[in-house]
Amino acid sequence: MSTIKRHEQILEILITEKEANVSRLSEELGVSGKTIREDLEKLEKKGLLRRFHGGAALANEGFAGLFPDSLPNSKNEDAKAQAARRALELVNTGEVIALDGGSTTLAMAKLLDNIPITVITNDLFIIGELVKKDKVRLVVPGGYRNRNQLINENFASIIGNMNIQKAFISATGIHEEYGLTVFTQAIVSQKRAIMQAAAECYCVADHTKFNQCALLTFAKPEELTAIVTDPGLPDETVQRYTAKGIQLIR
Repeated sequence: MSTIKRHEQILEILITEKEANVSRLSEELGVSGKTIREDLEKLEKKGLLRRFHGGAALANEGFAGLFPDSLPNSKNEDAKAQAARRALELVNTGEVIALDGGSTTLAMAKLLDNIPITVITNDLFIIGELVKKDKVRLVVPGGYRNRNQLINENFASIIGNMNIQKAFISATGIHEEYGLTVFTQAIVSQKRAIMQAAAECYCVADHTKFNQCALLTFAKPEELTAIVTDPGLPDETVQRYTAKGIQLIR
């Protein structure tokens, strides 16, 4: 088992059980206690958990809400809707856009007017929304199911041949040091492929995603055209990002 996969499973266990000791994790994952302790130390440095003598727990009680689920995340719906509406102001009739999987991009799909537009997505919830809109040309690269997304080993080559004007991607956390982060390794390559295929790329995230860090970095904010968020993002945070040349739209 790879280190990344082991870290994913450690976090899943902690989210389910709130805390776990080293011996329990060692037995579950089939590695030594020394390896588990090293894993916990690395995850603690990222702020994902807190260690105690003989084990670890999630860094805070609200952290479980950041982990991807098989159901749409209904937290902060108003802020997500505000960010989604702002992002949709960037979309024009006739364009080809890509919608990455995520609760805020799902809000975009729900709020998108039934207009002639091509939408590329592998998110099952977004697909479910867009099939209701007959003027929207829906393109699904396909693949096997991983929670709410379809994972395709050939995704990069498929999407790389498409003329995408704008891509809208999601992130579990946006952090000044770690960048745009997610928990699941399986979706990292697809996010990168979407970014590379699009002429313009926007991260769409509500203000609560800022100053949060998940397990894996898939991009730096400097790689984006802009980050689209809601008015709830504090001015001081906006100033820190804009000082680094990162455009924020809210």
